[in-house]
Order: sequence, then structure tokens, then C-alpha cells
Amino acid sequence: MIIDSHCHLNDSDLAPFADNIVCDFANDGLIAAINVGFDIPSSKLAVEQANKYNNVFAAIGMHPHDSRLMADSDYDLLRDLAKNEKVVAIGEIGLDYHYNLSPRDIQRDVFEKQIILADELKLPIILHVREAYEDTREILENNKQYLNNGVLLHCYSGSAEMVKVFDKYDCYYAFGGAITFKNAKHNLESLKAVRTDRLLFETDCPYMTPVPFRGQMNEPKYINLVLDKASEILEMDRDELAKISVNNTLSLFKKMHIN
Repeated sequence: MIIDSHCHLNDSDLAPFADNIVCDFANDGLIAAINVGFDIPSSKLAVEQANKYNNVFAAIGMHPHDSRLMADSDYDLLRDLAKNEKVVAIGEIGLDYHYNLSPRDIQRDVFEKQIILADELKLPIILHVREAYEDTREILENNKQYLNNGVLLHCYSGSAEMVKVFDKYDCYYAFGGAITFKNAKHNLESLKAVRTDRLLFETDCPYMTPVPFRGQMNEPKYINLVLDKASEILEMDRDELAKISVNNTLSLFKKMHIN
């Protein structure tokens, strides 16, 4: 049994099927999932869905793609949403220099403000980082006094060497479908560089579908394929690795209470 530490049941492609997906969690070997917001509407929906499903929890925040849309009033809205007991993190937040859908200076400003907000709310942060690991490191360093509740590098795509850098901030690292891809050598080296007590797994569904279903819509149940690959690469017993990742997830997201 495992926890999907990052999914998007609030995405328009998955939301219509959320009832059936969550209903099948037990049969699919899932204990729970964290449903992650990426803008204000999706954060609201993540909370609504978490309230509806006992074993779904929510993260709320503004993704770097849409950080240009973040208004001052939205920080207060996130504060209000975070009062809900099912909200376990601020995320996904961070920097994306691949698409640059928001100006980089705005991305950095909104990222920093959400780090401070998370500390105020005593919540961990879930980071989206793409082609921006050095700037992310700099922001974490400049705001390390606010990193009191945990940091997760979601869908980690940085190098094995950068793991040592982010370990200074006591980061956790989540791996998903990318480790099953044919060209995954870089990801596998990073996976092996992470301490097992800081390792989580995710699907990032409906994106990043693992092999052999790549090209189809991803779902939380495919986290089993990620776990299979990770246990093979790390040469660890699959059930033991699942247990470790569940314990790590609950250690990071302290507001998660599994019945």
C-alpha cells in the first residue's frame, strides 16, 4: 500500500472521473493521495474534493506558470483555505524557466511570498522546479528562516549532485513516471542519490504517465509502476520501499491523518 504524494484530481481531464478513481483506491493499493492545486480555482477545487473523499488531502498554491495572475487578495484566500483540516501543504509553487509563462521576476516574487505564507501557516511547501535549480537554491537560502515545516521537490529532475545541495535544507524528493522512461538515466542517478528517509513517490496525474501506458492519461493507480521501477533500481524489497515512502509522506505532511 502506498500514498500518491502528488496528483491532480482537480484537473479538468480527471475531475469527471474522480468518484470512480477514489473508489478504486483500495483495490489499486493506495492508502491516500494528495490533490495539488496549481492556481486559485484548482486550489479551491482541491479542497472541495478533499472534503468529499476521506482519503484525499489537498495542497493549495500558485504554480509559477500562472504567478503573473497572483493578486494580493489571493494570499488571504489561501490563508482562508488553509484553515481546512484537509489542507496539508502550500504547493505547487516554485520556478519554471522552461516555458517562462510568467516573467521570471514575478515567478521569484510569488514563490518567496508563498514560502513566507507557508511558514506563517506552519505548512510544508511542494516545489515545482524546471530548469531553475540554482535560482531555487538561492531563494531557499535567502529564506531559510522560513523553512521550518518541510520542503518537497516534486517530480525531482535535478542532478544527483544537486541532491547534496538541497539536502542542506532538509528537503524531501518525489519521483514519478519519468523514472520508467527509456531515457531515464539522469533520473535514476538522482533517485539513487536520495536518502531513503527522504524519498516519496507520486504520479503527477494526469501527466507523466509511466511506461507501458505512456501517451495515455495518467491515474493514481499507476504509482504502482513507479514503485516497481524504484524497487528494481534501488534493489530494495517493494513492500519495504512502499512502507518507507508512506512513513516519509506522513512525516512531511503532518496534518495527514489516515484512518
